[in-house]
Amino acid sequence: MGHGHEHGKMVFPDYRVWKVEGTPLQEVQERLARRGLKDPWLRNEVWRYKGVFEKPVTVMEVFGKGFKWGFAAFVIALAVEYTFFPPKKDDGHH
Repeated sequence: MGHGHEHGKMVFPDYRVWKVEGTPLQEVQERLARRGLKDPWLRNEVWRYKGVFEKPVTVMEVFGKGFKWGFAAFVIALAVEYTFFPPKKDDGHH
């Protein structure tokens, strides 16, 4: 009936893949351990510090992402405007 297609089926990584060690959450885990506590759900937040989320985003990355294409579009628009609609010369009369 399904013809071997499994559309919409999500595959989640095994929970044992995520390790708290080596992330900022390790400090949280250690502080809880000093008080005799343990957070069993802490491992579920490790993804925030792994993979593409591991490196913090810089201001230059945020503003530089589309800046060169935006600036190029601005220069082209300016050239088109001044070519087809040149500014009127002011004769000095009001």
